Amino acid sequence: MRTWPKYPVIYEINTWVWLRELGKKNIITPVTLASVPKKQWDAIAALGFDAVWFMGVWERSPTGIRIAMGNQGLLADFRRALPDFTAADNVGSPYCVRRYVVDSHLGGAKGLAIARQELARRGIRLILDFVPNHVAPDHPWVAEHPDYFIRGNYGDSVREPGAFLAAGGNVIACGRDPYFPAWPDVLQLNAFNPGLRAAVMETVSSIAGQCDGVRCDMAMLVMNEIFQRTWGDRAGTRPAGEYWPEVIGAVRALHPGFLFMAEAYWDLEWELQLQGFDYCYDKKLYDRLEHGPAENVRLHLCAELAYQERLVRFIENHDEPRAAATFPPDREQAAAVTVMTLPGAKLLYEGQLEGRTVRLPVFLGRRPEEKVNEALLDFYRRLLVAVGAAPFRVGEWRLCEIEGWPDNRSYQNLVTWCWRAGEDRRLVIVNLSGAPSQGKLRVPWDELRGKTWRLDDYLSGVILDRSGNDMRDAGLFVDLKPWEYHVFLVQAM
Repeated sequence: MRTWPKYPVIYEINTWVWLRELGKKNIITPVTLASVPKKQWDAIAALGFDAVWFMGVWERSPTGIRIAMGNQGLLADFRRALPDFTAADNVGSPYCVRRYVVDSHLGGAKGLAIARQELARRGIRLILDFVPNHVAPDHPWVAEHPDYFIRGNYGDSVREPGAFLAAGGNVIACGRDPYFPAWPDVLQLNAFNPGLRAAVMETVSSIAGQCDGVRCDMAMLVMNEIFQRTWGDRAGTRPAGEYWPEVIGAVRALHPGFLFMAEAYWDLEWELQLQGFDYCYDKKLYDRLEHGPAENVRLHLCAELAYQERLVRFIENHDEPRAAATFPPDREQAAAVTVMTLPGAKLLYEGQLEGRTVRLPVFLGRRPEEKVNEALLDFYRRLLVAVGAAPFRVGEWRLCEIEGWPDNRSYQNLVTWCWRAGEDRRLVIVNLSGAPSQGKLRVPWDELRGKTWRLDDYLSGVILDRSGNDMRDAGLFVDLKPWEYHVFLVQAM
């Protein structure tokens, strides 16, 4: 389990909610990570996931819960998602961490160890969270190491009561990024403080002893340039070294092969990759799939492969609206085929396969009941089988050229690429538009010439026999309906 697949498929689970529903379903109250029925682990394994990300296992903050209950904006969001919301449903934000100890409600450290064992038996790795930018107001560091934080004074707390908090006998800045108001339930760590960096290395090393990888929340906020821009003189002297190379290097010295995944925005993905991250969120692809046009997606995919293969592709996670609420059904399928057949890691969120539409605030321990979309679930099951083939996991990926005619520019709605692992060849074509689209695509495999090839689409059942000379040189004519897609197995006849 030390070696990760090159292009892992990751399943994010809202741990608190998932366990609650398992308890309700199995009439066992409560179900913890230690007592998850084996058939649930088997069901996850059957879908072909390489890793499970248990979002929200760390001890949540009572102080954070109290602050959230006084925030009218949050309460409105809670009621939007859960019309019968009560105070008991607010179990606290998983990103307002009181201690990096597995919450006892979820089964504690022992429960997590058992869950990890069950996953490992099925060849599945475990990812947990780390939040570098801030901690809860009742985190032990507040009393024991106030120097780890961005400090303020009484005047700051009077002038900006929403941005500074009295805690542990000190005034400490609330966590924030440079573009939005402060988050009132968390306190800002000082990424320039050498003592804090040493403590973080110890904390993440402890996390690494309990899992196989870590997803780092808002990873770009602690980069030297961003942090200095956000906090200026309050942060003190800018260190010579960057935060992440120091932390990642220290952790990997003790835990070789441990995976680091960054939540990243603001075009800083490449820089974070250079600083040691294995994978970074590809939010830009998500935005282009949501807002179009297809040509913007194609241009995004023209980036260097060394960059692309270290991106995390998704159309949903706990921060984004549900895919089924964002995309109409046929468009969601086209978007899902796109992200799942590209190089890089792929991320699916629990509930996405079943077509859930309600984006649940991470504070809530309960979600509304929703009917399973059986057609969508069947689609995702077939898609996961299709992308389990060797070319999509270990093969060589190449973008295909496609062109049209002077009086028909609809080819610009089509995106197409191919994969090869030995003699196993796959060809993907997706119409990312609501209009019928035609084009002539060239597949960059010289061995196609002089043979007839069968194109067999497992997802749709379409089977075509085509000339290799057309596929390689003249251009293979394709005609796709709105939002239609093909994932072809390409075999010589």
